[in-house]
Order: sequence, then structure tokens, then C-alpha cells
Amino acid sequence: MRVSISRRRFVQGASTMALGAVSCATGRAATKSSSELRVAINGGDYAKACMEAFVKPFEAETGVKVTAISDEVTLTQLELMVSTNGVAVDVIPVSPDMDIKSSYEGYLEKIDYSIYRPSELDAIFDFVKTPYSVGTIVFAYCMVCNTETFSADRSRPVSWSDFWDVGKYPGIRTLVSGQYGSEGPWEEALLADGVPANAIYPMDIDRVFVSLDKIKPHIRKWWESGSEIQQMMHDKVVDLAQSYDGRALSLVNEGAPIEINRNQSKLSWESWGIPKGSPNTQNAQRYIEFITRADRVAAFAQLMPYGPANRNAFKLLPEQLGRKFASHPAYLTSSIPINFKWYAEVGSDGKTNTERLVERWNEWILQ
Repeated sequence: MRVSISRRRFVQGASTMALGAVSCATGRAATKSSSELRVAINGGDYAKACMEAFVKPFEAETGVKVTAISDEVTLTQLELMVSTNGVAVDVIPVSPDMDIKSSYEGYLEKIDYSIYRPSELDAIFDFVKTPYSVGTIVFAYCMVCNTETFSADRSRPVSWSDFWDVGKYPGIRTLVSGQYGSEGPWEEALLADGVPANAIYPMDIDRVFVSLDKIKPHIRKWWESGSEIQQMMHDKVVDLAQSYDGRALSLVNEGAPIEINRNQSKLSWESWGIPKGSPNTQNAQRYIEFITRADRVAAFAQLMPYGPANRNAFKLLPEQLGRKFASHPAYLTSSIPINFKWYAEVGSDGKTNTERLVERWNEWILQ
């Protein structure tokens, strides 16, 4: 799914070890010791944060030797490993759409929630807990405004209906492209058109595009990647934007004249799962339970600008830091977790809602 890939480009960079090397080691997988574990941790600064917040503390507490692989695992790679009985990695990052597809195809082991402390399990947000994966970070698509354009003496937009109101809030705008399906500006379009947050799904696709028709003439650019939107905000070529919160937060930390509006943010997350047939399932279960604890996700949040998926983590973070994250309790009541199950639903025509949106977008954008 485009969501997770785009988000990772902010933190990953080039991988230091190709996952193909893992696949080549499948012949040795079955002989691994029960005191070992192989974990894919993405790359770049994200991988470094995983090492410090997750891997090293887990090794210290359990004595289990973790081989950390600085790479991600795609759905295609996961399918190949499982279908060929060549699973040589025990824990992998799992995006929401990978979780859903894997649940249909049986690519992931079920999470053993019985080993979790009740106080920790209850504190993990429900939307990041599924039978096959558990989340550690939450990020958001949110509204961002340039505070030089919308200075303190001017009214600032606080909702997507305000964003659509070009008369009251004039300025150059940008929204995410819809070409990748579930990452598009669909929920924002419905909110702008007056649909309540709790009635967005199932989505009225016709109504989405009627709403987009209204804002289309005022969009300077439909952005396609996190780096693109960050550059536009940095260069001050847009006054109002929909952005990943991590990209915007990076600019805020650099002193850019940017304000993040958390109202009606759209939430996504990254989780962890165990490939079906992992030779070290028991240790893999222990590892995922460990890294989803409040103290571990709090430690990770201090290294990378992503919100903890365990609400108890905010008790361990300075309030000023905690309020920078999408998952802060103060923001959750006005935020909308993306319903990835709806995007994956297949209609009578054999197409998923994601595919249907992409087709509609490709026709609409050329009009």
C-alpha cells in the first residue's frame, strides 16, 4: 500500500541489507536455535530507532539473540516465503493493508494476546490490534497552514469544510493525489461536504468526486510523495496543505512558519507480525509483546517523530513532546482512523474499493 511506503521514505533511505539475502538463507531457517530471532526493521533512521528502543532492550531482558535486518518486507516477498515454506525472518513490519490481505490468504501467524499484561493490552489502541498484527506507531494526514499567510490576526481554517472555503480562506492549496487509492483525499472531501466523521464509511464515491469538483480549480498541485509535500511547504509555495504530520513536524522543529491542525486528522499506523511458518514463533510473539509496551513505544517516540500506539506511553513522555504526536489522547476524539477493511472490500464487479477509486480518479483528473 502506498501509505506505508510513502511514510517510510521519510525515515528509511537505502537499505543496508536486501531482503533477498534472507530468502537465500531459507535452507538454514529450520535449524535456527530457539534462542535466536530474525527481525526486519526497515532502514535508515527508523532502523536505528528500532535497534535502540526495541532490539537491544529485548536482548538484554530475554537473552535472545536478535539478528536485525535493515529492510522491509513487501507483500509479494511475504507471499513467496510462505508459499515456498522458506520463511527465514521471524518478525516483519506490517502495514494495515498487508494485515488485511494476509488475513485472507493466511500469510501471518495469529497474535497470542494471552501473553500480554492486561494493563498493556488495554492501553493499545483498538484500531491497531488485529488477530494478525499489533501496532507500535500512529501517524496522520492532517491540515497544515502557513502562519505568515494566515497570521495571528487572521482567522485560520480548522476543518476540511474551511479548507474547501476558498472565499473565506484564500490561498494556494495542495492535496494528496488519489492515484494510489487508499491514500487519496477521499475522507477529507466527504468531511468538507458535511458528512459526519462516523458516517464516512461505507464511502459514497459519487459524493466524493462531487466535492472534489469544487476544490479542484484551487489545487496548485496534487502531491505524490512525502518529500514533495515537505519541499512545497519548506519553499512556501502553498498556503494550505494536507500533509503527513511527520513531514510537517520536521519543518516546525526547524522553525518554519507552519501550524499543524489536528482536527479531523486521518490516522494510519504501522504494525508488526509473524510470517506463517516462522521457525521461532514463540520468541517472535515475545518480541512483539515487548515492543508494544508503553515504555518501549515511548522510547521509540523520543527517537522518531511518530505517535505511540499505546496510550500509557503518554504518561512517560513530557507533555510538550506528547502533544506533537497524532495519537495524543487530546486529538483522538476528533481524528478518524482509516477503515482499510472498506478499501479492501470486493464488490460484485470483482474490484476492490481501492481499485474503483483509482479508476475513477484517473478519469476525473484528466477532465
